[in-house]
Amino acid sequence: MMPFEFLRAEDVAGAVAVVAEHPDAVYLAGGTNLVDRMKLGVATPNLVVDISHLPLHQIVELPDGTVRIGAVVRNSDLAANLLIRQRYPVLSQALLAGASGQLRNLATTAGNLLQRTRCVYFQDVSMPCNKRVPGSGCSAREGYTRYHAILGASAGCVAVHPSDMAVAMAALDASVVVTGRTGERSIRLTDLHRLPGDAAHQDTVLTHGELITAVDLPRLSFSQHSAYRKVRDRASYAFALISVRLPWNWATAGTPRGSRRFETSGSRSVELLTSLGAPLPPRTSCAARPRVWRTSARLPTSSSPRRRHSTTTHSRSPWSATRSRHCSPISPDARSKL
Repeated sequence: MMPFEFLRAEDVAGAVAVVAEHPDAVYLAGGTNLVDRMKLGVATPNLVVDISHLPLHQIVELPDGTVRIGAVVRNSDLAANLLIRQRYPVLSQALLAGASGQLRNLATTAGNLLQRTRCVYFQDVSMPCNKRVPGSGCSAREGYTRYHAILGASAGCVAVHPSDMAVAMAALDASVVVTGRTGERSIRLTDLHRLPGDAAHQDTVLTHGELITAVDLPRLSFSQHSAYRKVRDRASYAFALISVRLPWNWATAGTPRGSRRFETSGSRSVELLTSLGAPLPPRTSCAARPRVWRTSARLPTSSSPRRRHSTTTHSRSPWSATRSRHCSPISPDARSKL
């Protein structure tokens, strides 16, 4: 690890001013990714500015129903938060699917979004890598590609984004609140990350010195009925080969007694958001319009016991459970009469 100066920021404005004035300065919060890269020689900052003690640890509900998550809220705290678990289960599940308990106790919300790829060639300073040294080439294109991009790759880079949390937040139409030298701005999460193109070293649209201070989650009709599934080589600590988020709504109005309708959320239909399938968390629609399914499964009543559903990543998908209970598509004409 190269020698560097260390500074603990006292406020957001001071941190932004210092980093903006030093081209080789970086922010440090949990350090679960940055410190590793510094040890490997991938990151060689001259100045490290500690922001972990800034007052950005809160999870609060704003008057309009938006939930604001502070930039340095720990991943473990975010996953365990009651409001998040009840309103955004997909986010809690995605967090628990990522890393290990020890890492989640340190990793922060903003740091998770800004972590860099785990491509083995990016982390090996002896190998050419356009993301690490622009113009040097991409060793991964002719190398080990099991974890590399299916979507969005370029001739210069096939590395992928490693975050599970980013996939869930993109599905929830999250926005990041960013502070820079010119003030504060809001960026949709789906616009935060860049495709590699011919500038693979630029992961995001942030300019040097800009600091993420919060993430805003809007109140959505489908967010309480959402799940996260992750395919990986082993069930413990491993990055995803691909991950899927699926929203669904249960509707009872206009259906025969004792039956219910299954409807994918709004105009989104069935959406797949892949974690390691692309350099950023993309949204892929599997249908042009919502599909409605009818099942004869009985609805729980106040006198019947309610079934407890696990929120772990190993529980059965609500989609597959619904389809397995004699579901059949409803035609557009029949749907209009419901």
